[in-house]
Amino acid sequence: MKIDYYEILKITKSATKQEIKKAYRKKALKYHPDKNPGDKKAEEKFKQAAEAYEVLSDDNKRARYDQYGHAAFEGPQGGGGFGGMNMEDIFSQFGDIFGGGGGFGGFGGGFGGGRARQVRVKGSNLRIRLKLTLEDILNGVEKKVKVKRLIKAKGATYKTCSTCNGQGQVMRVTNTILGRMQTQSTCPTCRGTGKSIDHRPKGSDANGMIQEHEMVSIDIPAGVTDGVQLKVSGKGNDAPGNGIPGDLLVVIQEEPHDKLKREGVNLHYDLYLSVPEAILGTSKTIDTLKGKVKISMEAGTQSGKILRLRGKGLPSLERYGSGDLLVHVNVWTPKKLSKSQKKFFEEALEDENFKPIPDKTEKSFFEKVKDMFS
Repeated sequence: MKIDYYEILKITKSATKQEIKKAYRKKALKYHPDKNPGDKKAEEKFKQAAEAYEVLSDDNKRARYDQYGHAAFEGPQGGGGFGGMNMEDIFSQFGDIFGGGGGFGGFGGGFGGGRARQVRVKGSNLRIRLKLTLEDILNGVEKKVKVKRLIKAKGATYKTCSTCNGQGQVMRVTNTILGRMQTQSTCPTCRGTGKSIDHRPKGSDANGMIQEHEMVSIDIPAGVTDGVQLKVSGKGNDAPGNGIPGDLLVVIQEEPHDKLKREGVNLHYDLYLSVPEAILGTSKTIDTLKGKVKISMEAGTQSGKILRLRGKGLPSLERYGSGDLLVHVNVWTPKKLSKSQKKFFEEALEDENFKPIPDKTEKSFFEKVKDMFS
C-alpha cells in the first residue's frame, strides 16, 4: 500500500510550492545515496520523496491526486510516480533543486562519492486523446492505438562525446571577486548523454533517429473521468545514445451518451410518462449500463419524481463502490387534443380531484434537488 505523498514529505495539504520544495530538499539530503552508501531503506525513502515531489510540485497532478489519491496515476500501463526510473533519472530531473550544476547540496552527483555523473537524457513525451464511451468506463477497457514515435535507426552507432569525454557534464572556471569558482553543467554538444553520432544510417536524422508507427496497448481502469491523463511508460520518443524513451501521455475524452448524463459516479436518466400512465400507474423497462431494469410507477405519479437505483451508476476510480442511476420522471403533456379529449379535460377543470393540492408528503423541487445530492 502506497504512503500518502503529504505524509512522506511531512507537510499539510495547504502547503505552498516553496514549502513542498523545502520539504523535499530536506528529505532528499537526509536519504541521499552518497550519505547512506549501501542502505536500501534510505534509497527507497529517497525515491519516495522524489515521487511525492514529482506529483505535488505540479498543479495539475496535485489536483488529481487530491481528488482521486494514488488511483489517479495507477493502471497496468503505468500511472504516476517514477515507474522504471532509476536513481540517475531522479538526479537528472530534480538536481536543479539543490543548487544547479552536478553537485547535490554538498554530496557527489552520482554513486561514486563526488565523481561527475553521466546524465541519461530522456526522450520527449507524446500526447494523444482517447475517446471512451460510458460502457468503456464502466468496466475498464483495453484499447490499441497506432502511435508515430521516434526510435533509433537500425545500424546507428554512437561514440564518446569529445567535448565532455563521455561524462555528459562540462566544468567551467570563472574568476570572481571572491576568487576562482568552478561550476558544472550539462554538455551542450551531447545534451548530457556522453555520446555523439558515429554512424548515421540513410534516412535517419542528425541523431540517428527515424519515425515508426507502433501499435500500443493501453489498459484503461474503470471509472476514469473526462480529462484524466494516463501514462504509458517508455512509449514516447526514444533518446539518442544511451538515453531512455519518453512516455506516452493519454488524455481521456468521454463521449456523450444518447440517454444517460454523467455527474461524477452518478448517472441521470429522463423517463417520460403519458398523462394516462401517470394517472393510472404503469411499469417501464429502461436500459442501464448494467442491463435492462424494470421499474413500477404507482398510480398518481407526479412529474419531477426522482427514483434512485442504487449501484447502477459508474464505479469510483478509487474503488470505493459504484454510484447510482437517478431516474427523473417527466409527465408528457400533449399539445394537440381531439374534440372529445378536449371536452373531457374541460369538464375535469371543475373536478376537485384534478386540482393540484400537494400534501405534506409531497416534496418541493428544492427538496428533491437536495435529496439528489445527499
